[in-house]
Amino acid sequence: MPRKVSFSEAQSPNHEKPIRPPSISMGFPTSAPKCPATDSRPPARYTNDYIEKPGVPRGNAAASIDRPDGDEDYAKRYGDFTPLQQHILFWDRDSDGQIYPWDTYKGFRDLGFNVLFSLLAVLIINLNFSYPTRLAHSYLPDPWFRVYVDGIHKAKHGSDSNTYDPEGRFVPQSFENMFAKYDHDGDGALSLRQLFEMMHGNRCAADPFGWGAAIFEWGTTWLLIQKDGKVWKEDVRGVFDGSLFWKIREARQSPRGWSQGLSLGGSIREAFRGFLDTYLDK
Repeated sequence: MPRKVSFSEAQSPNHEKPIRPPSISMGFPTSAPKCPATDSRPPARYTNDYIEKPGVPRGNAAASIDRPDGDEDYAKRYGDFTPLQQHILFWDRDSDGQIYPWDTYKGFRDLGFNVLFSLLAVLIINLNFSYPTRLAHSYLPDPWFRVYVDGIHKAKHGSDSNTYDPEGRFVPQSFENMFAKYDHDGDGALSLRQLFEMMHGNRCAADPFGWGAAIFEWGTTWLLIQKDGKVWKEDVRGVFDGSLFWKIREARQSPRGWSQGLSLGGSIREAFRGFLDTYLDK
């Protein structure tokens, strides 16, 4: 089960411009004239040159073209867990495979969120995801509203990026597609407007739960890791496999501190602007 990760063991977040190969001709069309969305949201055409079989889900590593094997030390340490399980191990405070509401609260506090936001996270996460993950053990609801690590794949929701597959594995092609479609300026990061554009593009019909979950997840990510008004690709990859959470806690406990993220009030204003920019344009 998980142990504390030392900030000195892991690489610091990398905000250098990542690999951005030029557009590559595939020999077949990736868009259709009668569907403008296929032209405005091109898939990543270059992944096969950097990652072996990028469409095949990785069982225990979050791979990208910048890190084809993911965070190798982290993947070795937690190689018995899928990337989706790795994503939540930070909140498994006593390594028992169960995340109690107070584990969720303590984890968010350790990441720097205030009391009110941490309580909100408990309500959203444990109330909504306890029963789906409980199904790996029983059809009866859990009276403690625990989230079960071994059943977290059952909590995968719609209207997402499909970077996690239905079993919780990591799909490099889907991860690269996010940036190929929405990183319009090619700087290896997504602005808040681009995040809202991505959420708009990923929406499935009649899926209000998935829409709300996406807004909460990406909004929380923005609050935690934005730098210079954007979320950077390597940081996002570290959120997907959970490795960044350990680094943030270690940084906050050190003299250097954690220099990314936004205050809640500032982020709400930025989010409102991003929402208006994206949805009014539509």
